[in-house]
Amino acid sequence: MSQTPSSPSPSAPKFDPNARHQQRPKLRPIRGFAAQGQSPDGKPVQILGLADARQISEKVVFTAPAVQAILPLMDGNREIDQIVQHIGRGLTHEMMQQLIAQLDQAALLEGPTFDALLAKTRREFDESPMLPPAASAAFADSLVDSVYKGKATDEQKAAEGPKRVREIFDQWISKVLEKEDKPSFDDLPRAIVAPHIDYGRGWMNYAVVFGRMRVCDRPDRVIILGTNHFGMGTGVVGCDKGFTSPLGDCPIDTQLVDRLRAKLGDNLFAHRFDHEHEHSIELQIMWIQHIFGTGDGGSYPKVFGALIHDPAVANGDSYNGEGVSLLAFVAALKEAISALPGRTLIISSADLSHCGPAFGDPKPLSGDDPETEAARNTVLQHDMQMLDMVVKNKPAELMGAMAWQQNPTRWCSTGNLCAALMAVEPKEVKLLNYAAALDGQGMTFVSSAALAMW
Repeated sequence: MSQTPSSPSPSAPKFDPNARHQQRPKLRPIRGFAAQGQSPDGKPVQILGLADARQISEKVVFTAPAVQAILPLMDGNREIDQIVQHIGRGLTHEMMQQLIAQLDQAALLEGPTFDALLAKTRREFDESPMLPPAASAAFADSLVDSVYKGKATDEQKAAEGPKRVREIFDQWISKVLEKEDKPSFDDLPRAIVAPHIDYGRGWMNYAVVFGRMRVCDRPDRVIILGTNHFGMGTGVVGCDKGFTSPLGDCPIDTQLVDRLRAKLGDNLFAHRFDHEHEHSIELQIMWIQHIFGTGDGGSYPKVFGALIHDPAVANGDSYNGEGVSLLAFVAALKEAISALPGRTLIISSADLSHCGPAFGDPKPLSGDDPETEAARNTVLQHDMQMLDMVVKNKPAELMGAMAWQQNPTRWCSTGNLCAALMAVEPKEVKLLNYAAALDGQGMTFVSSAALAMW
């Protein structure tokens, strides 16, 4: 191998020759990313970061880029000897043992370390009736930190975060609606589409749809349909918890949960743990609280969150036939909504295209050369064609087009868009705004839209 893992430090994890899962290692789903390290002589070098694709473990292993050749062989079917012999090129048993020990300590291998972490994570998940904040808390903290130049205390963050969030939400709303002829909806939509990209890149599409609902009747419940980015569920995955943000708590709609459970069984909640680190639900919570709350954190609408799989993969069925299908979920949801009193708002938490080298494309998407401009226009045209099917309320055609074209620009939320359309069966769908976020190097291009349905 041209590059090998660095020599272990005295505090490095130890390889256990008696551990069967280390002798025949099986790598869990991981994601790799480029990082910068230092060589022994202090010079900068590129290294490879390995992290948990399921986000169950928070630990990261940094190693040499050449390790990429080893990882596919760690499938649980090969002994260390076989992997070393297959790779050759200077790979030694000691190098493999060091790598395996690091991966195991980070819970990136199947085995007792990961099993214990998974059990702990699930136990803690089930102990609380509310999901704690993650992305929303980080955003509120960053707003306070910006005032104190990175030196805000935990007490200052807790005390000032909610005020800062409300202030910037109002600023964004004023900015996007200041020149609109109709800055408010006449009545509460039955469903909306809002992005789940981070607020810094997606604020326009959050504000343009949520801002228009400030004078609407408050919904009695909000159903948030998100995307399962990291979880293990193969179909629709429901959450039986409420959600906490820096602005307070949105309690779970227990009546809705009970009706869905009665119709679909516990299978809907079997992978409820997928919601632990899922941002596509959480990022809607503070907007719901800001627009529909009393302002003192004491009264917010009840919520229910569900993660919708990609219906283009198996024609709406779960990927392995064991999860809840799209059609079964939509039928149960419609029946429950019609039986429950009060107003219901459905939120399709949807991002669209994901393009650029960060997502596997060969070339960056920034620049003014004809080839790059044509690539961006191709993404734009595809987005507009697919959004036209949403506006015309054609979920079946949208699923069919994505399946036939094999989702060329990597829309990540076809499932929850189709679920919202099928649940609401709108007479009118209005596209309010479309936007795309492109980083300066052209590595990531992520698009989103804001829509409303009546």
